[in-house]
Formats: sequence, C-alpha cells, structure tokens
Amino acid sequence: MPTTATLLVDCPDRKGLVFAIVDFLVRRYDVNILHADQHQDAELGLFFMRVEFSTEAPNFTQTSFEETFAPIAEQFAMNWRIEFAAAKQNVAIFVSQYLHCLADLLHRHQTGEFHANVALIVSNHESARPLAEFYGIPFHHTPMTATTRPEVEAAQLALLSAHTIDLVILARYMQILSPKFVETYPRRIINVHHSFLPAFTGAKPYHAAYARGVKLIGATSHYVTEALDEGPIIEQDVARISQNDQLPSLIQKGRDLERMVLSRAVQWHLDHRILSYANKTVIFA
Repeated sequence: MPTTATLLVDCPDRKGLVFAIVDFLVRRYDVNILHADQHQDAELGLFFMRVEFSTEAPNFTQTSFEETFAPIAEQFAMNWRIEFAAAKQNVAIFVSQYLHCLADLLHRHQTGEFHANVALIVSNHESARPLAEFYGIPFHHTPMTATTRPEVEAAQLALLSAHTIDLVILARYMQILSPKFVETYPRRIINVHHSFLPAFTGAKPYHAAYARGVKLIGATSHYVTEALDEGPIIEQDVARISQNDQLPSLIQKGRDLERMVLSRAVQWHLDHRILSYANKTVIFA
C-alpha cells in the first residue's frame, strides 16, 4: 500500500527552492504529489511550502527521509518536518464550565472528522464529566486555586506526558497557563477567544463589545504563547449584530462563532496545514 506523508518547509526565499524539493521527492522516492501549495512573504524574504504526496518506495521511512533530505535542507537553510498520514495525534481537551466548544469537538471526533485520538478531558469543574462519559473519554477533575496552581499544573503536565499528548485544546478553559506549561507545548496549544482579536481581550469581551455598541462581533482561535491572547492567529470569523441584540443573544451568536473557529483551527493543525512565524501563521488550503 502507498504511504502518504506531508512535507512542510520554511526558509529564506531564493530561486530553485520548488525545483529542489520536487526533484528530490520524485527522483529519490518516485512520489505522486497529491497537493502542493506555497507562499512567499516578500517583506521578510521568506518562503513556505506544503507538499502532500504518496509513494510505494520500500525505502521510504522517517529515518531514511531525514538522512537523505538533510543535505538539501542545509543547502537552503530550511526549517522543515515530515508528517505521516497514518499517524494519529493524541489530543487533550481542557475546559471549564462552558461546554459548547467541547460538545462540538467531541461530536466531530466521533463522526470521524478529526484524524486524532482524544485521549482525555481535563477540567477545573465537574460540569463536563457527563459529556465526557457519554463519549467514553477519560475525565480528570483538577480544581485549582491561586495557592494550588503550581502543584495542579504539575499534575496536569504529568498527566499529559503519561498520555504522550501531541496537541492541547483549550475549549473555553478559563485559566491562564504558566510559562512552563506553554514552553512544554510550543505551538501545540490552541485556544479559542470569544472576541475578534486584538479587540476586546480579557475575561468578558462580549460584555465589553455590547457596552461599546459594536456592529460586528467575532471569535478567534490562536496558538497560546506567554503573552495572554497575543499568540499567532489561526482562524477568525464574525457575525453582524444590531441594536436589537441584547447581551444574551450577542453571547449566543458569539458561541456559534467560537465553535466554528476552534474546530477549523484544530482540523488544520491535525492536517498539518499550518506554519507559524513572526507571530503569524500561514494556512495552506
């Protein structure tokens, strides 16, 4: 059976990059290119490329590819990685009391939209336990206070390590992660924020938007960094509102947006369609 994989590359832009990559893949592994996309940042002089391919070459393995591609990567000063389609990522979902994003993610996972294994659900409240039990996902209640935060986070990190977690999803998890937590999973923590960032940061953006009388509200999914609500943005969406929308209806419209932008971001991450640089992202179609 053919092996399918995805190669992601970013490096300084220069002539010959596309040819070098494609020529290597075809000559070395006789690949069939399924999808290829590229992007140039002219201002920073950077090149980005995603190539999804299949091959029946018997010598195509992670080790052989890393060894044979290394000289080309060095020649062009590439940052790169190879991802195999057959490998499922282990996912942990963190949630507090609002369960709409969690319910959406679990439904999509059950119906096969996500090529991943949802290994566990972690929450500082008990609210999500019935939903986790309904979908058969292990649930871990980790209540937290200001004084217990360090030991609770240490326990959470140990739990993630024990389950070999690849991606952490914050599905309206209303706790700020420590720098140590973020450093452990660089560009592997996706958060959904209930506003169109960078507008209305903080804990109650819908209330702030309502008070400001905005005509559009939004939601944002982004990678988590040490700077609160300032990580690389992955996806955003907006909905129009009017003076007839009171705060409850505004919040409901916002929650619909939250579900969509978070699920898209998770899907793109699992499909290896995102490259992050300079606090921005390139999303390959």
